[in-house]
Amino acid sequence: MDLFSRSWTALRTAVAELPDEDFARPSGCAGWLVRDLVCHLVIDAQDVLITLVTPSDAEPTRDAVTYWEVADTPPTGDDPLDALIVRLAAAYEDPGLLKFHLDDVGSAAGRAAGLADPALRVGTRDVVLTAADYLSAYVMEWTLHHLDLIAHVPGAADPPAESLAGAREMLERIAGAAFPASWSDRDTLLVGTGRRAPTAEERADLGDLAAKLPLVLG
Repeated sequence: MDLFSRSWTALRTAVAELPDEDFARPSGCAGWLVRDLVCHLVIDAQDVLITLVTPSDAEPTRDAVTYWEVADTPPTGDDPLDALIVRLAAAYEDPGLLKFHLDDVGSAAGRAAGLADPALRVGTRDVVLTAADYLSAYVMEWTLHHLDLIAHVPGAADPPAESLAGAREMLERIAGAAFPASWSDRDTLLVGTGRRAPTAEERADLGDLAAKLPLVLG
């Protein structure tokens, strides 16, 4: 729960500190500018709020690791929902309005997470899991999108070290194998999720794990 708060606060702070002109830069998400990614974060924050007030009496069907589904191919940005995000982001016109909306809804999502009972069972995407597992899964979401946000923004702050380490640990559990110990957490996440291709040396380091990559999380 604490790591959720740290990763989410860091991401929202990074957005708040972006100059307006950086919203027109490309992000690390295929087909999305920074402004599109920030609009997606607003919707993510809404999802957190909705999920935390959607209790379930059913037994959990997923945990923080199995919450993630691994797709076969990376997103292209052509999905109808992805395209909708682009149109919504463009409608804001003024980056300040987008910053304000994220701060408003994002702060509420952060407060709701802090107040949530970790043992509460919640329903989302036709699955049931505890609030603790749900929020733990979102550490991966926030950390990866923090890396996406700053992918082409020189000088922007990195995600917190503990968020990178926590997301790496989760990615290794999803992969069912450890990434090379010599790799940084950042490189592990970027290569492991297909945000950049491994170098020839890195591919050799991966060994049999290379055949499983990228792990496209959705």
